[in-house]
Amino acid sequence: MKRGTTMKFRECRIVFLGTSDFAVAVLKKMVEEKQKVVGVVTAPDKPAGRGMQLSQSAVKQFAVAHDLPVLQPVKLKDESFLSDLRALKADVQVVVAFRMLPEQVWNMPPLGTINLHASLLPHYRGAAPINWAIINGERETGITTFRLQHAIDTGDVLKCMRISIGDQETAGELHDRMKDLGAELVVETLREYCEGRLQPVPQSAIQDYTDLPSAPKLYTETCRIDWRCSAEQIFNLIRGLSPYPAAFTELNGKTFKIFQASIEYSDGVPAPETVMSDGKHYLKFAAQDGWVNCKEVQLEGKKRMSILDFLRGYRFTSSE
Repeated sequence: MKRGTTMKFRECRIVFLGTSDFAVAVLKKMVEEKQKVVGVVTAPDKPAGRGMQLSQSAVKQFAVAHDLPVLQPVKLKDESFLSDLRALKADVQVVVAFRMLPEQVWNMPPLGTINLHASLLPHYRGAAPINWAIINGERETGITTFRLQHAIDTGDVLKCMRISIGDQETAGELHDRMKDLGAELVVETLREYCEGRLQPVPQSAIQDYTDLPSAPKLYTETCRIDWRCSAEQIFNLIRGLSPYPAAFTELNGKTFKIFQASIEYSDGVPAPETVMSDGKHYLKFAAQDGWVNCKEVQLEGKKRMSILDFLRGYRFTSSE
């Protein structure tokens, strides 16, 4: 098949690349729709748990269960892997939640490689688009399918879907909604794209690149709560990092993660980071313009629990 030509949707040979649960939802939908998935590329098995037993990625587990050929390269530029990948004779590749691909891989099939990104590109390019959309207080985000090219998340857009963000919604909840919607979008994209009914659109034609919000990788300092910020900013940070990696502060010298919270606006709030609690029903921190009430938390060395359960077993020191 020559590059740029089209074919019947059901005859299109597809190689899928992915690792996480998010990727499994897409692969599962493709299998259900009886698409011709001729191979799956995923991460190598890794030691995990106390016994350091080899653990398979979620994508590999699904692929093995459905008798799909699996490739697990350590290095994506190894000639042995590239040879095995060529042998699958893919017409197009689909990549979801995988590592960065070298050009030898993404440019191999005649129809190139399609990626699914959890934002409305060109907004929120980067590793953590779901988290940053919520952290920044966005009311709307989306999912986008696009063709891979050299620079990350810059390829021509194929299809997109807008998704509203709930006022209380966490990154984990939005992630789970996006899994199923993303799977639907990928299948729709493949159907139209393989049959030549979808025209890629350069991102520069969608919006000027100036002042676009980005979605860089999350680091420890990203997750540390700055109580000098407004209560709303802190509330959005908590939502945007829940359940993982989780926003945190310190309580009595120990790391204190907050997974769910609410805002209580009040005049005359004490100094930021001031802690107030009745020891039974509530625990709240002072922010710039109000209180952040903790609803679900985890103290270093303890399990995640509701604030009521936490307070039953916690004793405040005189310095708190």
